[in-house]
Amino acid sequence: MTDANIYPQRWYNGIQGAFLRMAASGLLPASWFRPPIPRSADRPPSAAFPTLEIVTHCWQYARTLTYQLSSFVNYPPKKLDLTVTVFYAKSDTATVRLLEFVEQHDVPNVTWNWQPLPEGELFRRGIGRNRAALASRADWVWMTDCDIIFHEGCLDSLADSLQGRNDVLLYPRQDRTTPLLAESNPVLEKGEQLKLVDIETTEFSICTRDRARGEYQIIHGDVARAIGYCGGLSLYQTPAEHFCKCYEDRAFRWLVGTQGEPLDVEGVYQIRHATKGRYRKGTAWSRLRGKIRQLQG
Repeated sequence: MTDANIYPQRWYNGIQGAFLRMAASGLLPASWFRPPIPRSADRPPSAAFPTLEIVTHCWQYARTLTYQLSSFVNYPPKKLDLTVTVFYAKSDTATVRLLEFVEQHDVPNVTWNWQPLPEGELFRRGIGRNRAALASRADWVWMTDCDIIFHEGCLDSLADSLQGRNDVLLYPRQDRTTPLLAESNPVLEKGEQLKLVDIETTEFSICTRDRARGEYQIIHGDVARAIGYCGGLSLYQTPAEHFCKCYEDRAFRWLVGTQGEPLDVEGVYQIRHATKGRYRKGTAWSRLRGKIRQLQG
């Protein structure tokens, strides 16, 4: 795209973004922007041995994705069948090496599903999430981020909590998080090693959630297949120049008409880090963003 086209496109995307954020506040009917959601009577309750697809994106976050993928190898599920879908770019060589390493591990009840995307499509997270939602065959689809860890007992406690449920949208009531970690923190440095890793759970503190945030959106499979993930909102299906701030999370809750219902799920952990992989390292903007995140805690 030439410079003559970039700036009008940025302006247009900005207008679209402001409009969609206004719409997602409830000012417009969500039904204008999505197909019908399957009725509760038509959504089957969770199976005794459910299928789950976990969907994540990774761009220059291999050191946290290492922990997430290791958790599936270290603590494989015994009460559900899991598909792990990772969207990534082939230009992100650290992530490519990690995926090649992990796929060498044959894990019971776990299927690896690596999905390469052009950078522009990866940078708009709604694109991959929409494709995964429409294509998934799972009973449940968990949209997450690559800094989330599914530790010991997590997936089996999820399977227990899902029994008999057919909610549109669910989320874990509690998780455990680190403080904001600096780039030189040993936890992040260990994640750069090409090997299976694990966390010290005592370094995490309990956090209670009140809604299905972007990394904690557990969607009924029939709903995912029927409406996708913000598929009717063109901005969130448009490739971007850089990894975008994820306003589509709020838009999805608006589209399904709920903040989600809480579930008791054990063993959910998050590594919080001040330096975001989506910002180019060493730039003034990345340093500013890191300081802002530290102030926000």
